[in-house]
Amino acid sequence: MRSLKFALAAMAATVALGAAQAEPVKIRMAWVAPVSNWASILLEKQDLAKHLGKSYTAEAVRFAGTPPMITALANGELEIANLAYSTLGIAIENAGISDLRVISDDFRDGVPGYFSNQFFVRKDSGIKKVEDLKGKVLATNAIGAGVDIAMKAGLKKHGLLDKRDFTVIEAPLPTMPSMLNDKKADLVTAVIPFALSPQLNEIGFPLFDQTLGLGPSQFVFWTARQSWIDKNRAALIDYMEDMLRIERWFLDPKNHDEAVQIASKLLKVPADRLGWLYTKKDYYRDPDMMPDLVALQKNVDVAVDLGIFKSSIDVKKHSDLSLIQEAAKRLK
Repeated sequence: MRSLKFALAAMAATVALGAAQAEPVKIRMAWVAPVSNWASILLEKQDLAKHLGKSYTAEAVRFAGTPPMITALANGELEIANLAYSTLGIAIENAGISDLRVISDDFRDGVPGYFSNQFFVRKDSGIKKVEDLKGKVLATNAIGAGVDIAMKAGLKKHGLLDKRDFTVIEAPLPTMPSMLNDKKADLVTAVIPFALSPQLNEIGFPLFDQTLGLGPSQFVFWTARQSWIDKNRAALIDYMEDMLRIERWFLDPKNHDEAVQIASKLLKVPADRLGWLYTKKDYYRDPDMMPDLVALQKNVDVAVDLGIFKSSIDVKKHSDLSLIQEAAKRLK
C-alpha cells in the first residue's frame, strides 16, 4: 500500500511538472516610438504568429525612452528591451547587467538612402548653424537616450559641450512640436513619425540630422538576458520566428496599403499621411532582423567618448545572434 502511495505521488508530481513546463513563456517587449519600434505594431498581425499562445505569450510595453528599460530588466519586469547603442553600455557597466545580449535588429539610422533622426529649430529663431545653439535650450526625450547622445555628439564636433554651452531638458516625443511652437525649447528632437508632423514642419526646419554625430548607426536593437535566454531558448526561437515572419510581411511592398491602414489606426492619423511607412523614407530595417555589430561598436565608442560610460564594451561578446539565425532557417 505504501509503495502504491509513493507511486501515485510520483505520478502526480510528474503530471504537475509537465503542466508547469507546458505553460507558455511570458514575453514582455519594450517600445518607445509607435510604428517605428517593431514591438508597437507586430501584434497587430497575430494571425501570422503561429506559436503565440502556445509556447509563449507576448505583451508590448511602452517606455518614454530606453534608459527606464534598464531598471525594468534588472527588476525582472521586462524580457526584451529595444535598447539603443547608448544604453547598452549603461546597462552592462553601470547597472551591472553583465549577461545582457543583443539578439536582433530593430532599426538602423542614417543608412544611405533612408531616414535619419532630425533636430528642428524654429524658422524665425535666427539659428542657422550648429554654433548658434550656444546658450540655448535643447529638448530630448530622455537624458542618455540614443537621440540625446547623438545630438550631443553632433554638437561636440562643432565645439559645443553639454552643460557648458547649452541646456538639455526632457519632453515626450509627441510633444516636441508644441515645445518648439511655444518656445519652451530652441531645438527639439524629431524621430519618425513625429518628424513628419505638419505643425513641426510649418514652424521649423531640421538644422541637422543624427548622422552628424554618429554616421550610420545600429540605433536600436533587441536585447535579453542570457540567463533568461538559456532558460527559455526553445520558446524564444518560436517567438523570433513569428516576429520575423510578421516583420517581413510589413516590409513587403505588396502589403504596404494594409500596413498603412494598421498604422493609421494605431497613430490615429489619416492613412494618406503615412505613405512613407516601411519605405526608403523611413528607417532601414534588416529583413533578416540581423543587427550591424560593426556599426554598433562604433556607436558605443562614441558614447564612451562623451563619458556616458567609462570604458567600451566588446559588442560581439555581448551578442547572441543564434536565436534569430535559427528562426530564419525555419522560414527558408
